[in-house]
Amino acid sequence: MRGRRRGLLCMGVVMTLGMTSSVHAQTPASALVGPVLVNAEARAGLDLSGPWHWSVDPYRDGLAGFHGAEAGPGHRRYDEVDVDAVTREHPTALYEYDMRRSPVVHLPSSWLTHDATMRYYDGLVWYQRTFTFRKAPGQRAFLRFGAADYLTRVYLNGKPLGQHEGGFTPFAFEVTEHLRDGENQVTVGVDSTRSADSVPPTVTDWETYGGITRPVRLVSTPATYVDDAWVRLGANQRLLATVRLRGPGAGGCPVRVRIPALGLTLAGETAADGSWTGAVPEPRALKRWSPEAPTLYDVVVAAGDDTLVDRVGFRTLAVKGHDILLNGKPLFLRGISLHEEEPGRQPTRAMTPAAARALLGEVKSGLNGNFVRLAHYPHSEVMTRMADELGLLVWSEIPVYWRVNFARAETLTTARRMLAENLLRDRNRASIAFWSVANETPPGEARDAFLAQLARDVRELDDTRLVTAALLIDRVQEQGRPVMVVKDPLVRHLDVAAVNTYNGWYSDDALSSLPDIGWRNDTGKPLIFSEFGADALAGFHEPERMRKFSEEYQAEYHRQTLAMSERIPSLRGLSPWVLKDFRSPRRQHPVYQQGWNRKGLISETGQRKQAFEVLAEHYRKLAAQGR
Repeated sequence: MRGRRRGLLCMGVVMTLGMTSSVHAQTPASALVGPVLVNAEARAGLDLSGPWHWSVDPYRDGLAGFHGAEAGPGHRRYDEVDVDAVTREHPTALYEYDMRRSPVVHLPSSWLTHDATMRYYDGLVWYQRTFTFRKAPGQRAFLRFGAADYLTRVYLNGKPLGQHEGGFTPFAFEVTEHLRDGENQVTVGVDSTRSADSVPPTVTDWETYGGITRPVRLVSTPATYVDDAWVRLGANQRLLATVRLRGPGAGGCPVRVRIPALGLTLAGETAADGSWTGAVPEPRALKRWSPEAPTLYDVVVAAGDDTLVDRVGFRTLAVKGHDILLNGKPLFLRGISLHEEEPGRQPTRAMTPAAARALLGEVKSGLNGNFVRLAHYPHSEVMTRMADELGLLVWSEIPVYWRVNFARAETLTTARRMLAENLLRDRNRASIAFWSVANETPPGEARDAFLAQLARDVRELDDTRLVTAALLIDRVQEQGRPVMVVKDPLVRHLDVAAVNTYNGWYSDDALSSLPDIGWRNDTGKPLIFSEFGADALAGFHEPERMRKFSEEYQAEYHRQTLAMSERIPSLRGLSPWVLKDFRSPRRQHPVYQQGWNRKGLISETGQRKQAFEVLAEHYRKLAAQGR
């Protein structure tokens, strides 16, 4: 009877979860996020990707009138109204929008590619569609967005559900009580405008792809459901599973985690808060995931009426002195950086499996790589799952980039939430090796405290991976030659020191002098070159001058920088900047750039430049040496 009662509790009634807009830094990172809905794409539900109406709103007329009061009925894009029908019945009624007759686009997609006039638009755009839903007893429903950039307001059947800040992480709203049997209307206002207080702030070196750039899904679950399940290989050769249930029957609910290929089952019962962790010794039959053998296992999590499935790989990561250890063995990271931008002249940041395979395949097969830095924000889950499949270690980071307002508590809360949303989405991806908390941020008291909190959050949420950040480097003169010194105070909070270095591109050093530049890393930790690179326009050749922006200059820059890297004893990885040319409005040379950062080793259409083979050959040699 007791077991039957637990089963019935797992079918209980709906609960509503909420979040405050500003949370004290001491709040646990896990408490900053709403529903996790891990592996949401595998759940039952309705895919809302596809055709949506859209309407541009540069003055935010749909939010407020010109005196600042609430927008009137002739302006609110989210109202449930057939504008044509109303104005036929009431000819004096004035509406200055009509969402049902607005143009249609297929989402996910950035509005940069909706219309040629939207190329540099920065502001608010409204999206709307209808869908049919049938309610089922004992079921909950969540409206989940893979990502929308940057500030998103969501309305269902004319009523506000809430808003989300941040352009690259998933978020969801429970809509169980808001849905109707039959037709429903969802309206989304996405505002790409950033400020000095946002994350990232206004100035970056990549394109702002405003819009709904990742899938939208109506997710269905039982009343008590598996919100999060994290299965991993931990310390002391233990396989662990942590499950978190949400709902009225979350406490005291039986849980089973099965890995059928290993004949393994972990079973237990959740605590009062809905959480449970089980552990067993590492099975002898388990094959550890690695770039050489990216083995993945089907994992089935069952609790009450809910079942969640995923594909998971198992491996260990650690640091010992200057070494990075994968499955207990020293590893050299043969990598490259890339932006989330599909190949082609008109990317829209809608990453498909085919686009992910094309990009990561160039790293794995073309460059002989084992590592990719997904910069400068969390990339699509499509990318991290493809890295799992292909066997590429991943550096994942949040956009704490350049000029962040480190002294503002609300900005810290935003960054912490982004970090937690990213980690909770991807903790089951064996490919993720590094969580990065920042890129090229100048040291200072406020900055150091801000990033130290983020590093603590990583360790709270995930003790199986390494914490890093892309740091600035100090250049000094010693005995008549330049020496690069790693001394950022943040390093003490990190597992791995990583630096961006551009000697020979953003300096006037002769390329031939690069190998003689000295390096000093007294941190006692492994060092990664998280960036180095030089621009080249594919097809532009001036071998006699070796002029910047020529393929020859870029190739020689890489030869000499790689020669320099070979003289650094503590160096354990490379991720040059960057795999593919990418959009950047700040890059406006009319001949060589035209709105593109040209540091790619391939062009935006996939044409390999000379430097591609330089790096590929270097990595072939390292692999032959067992590095």
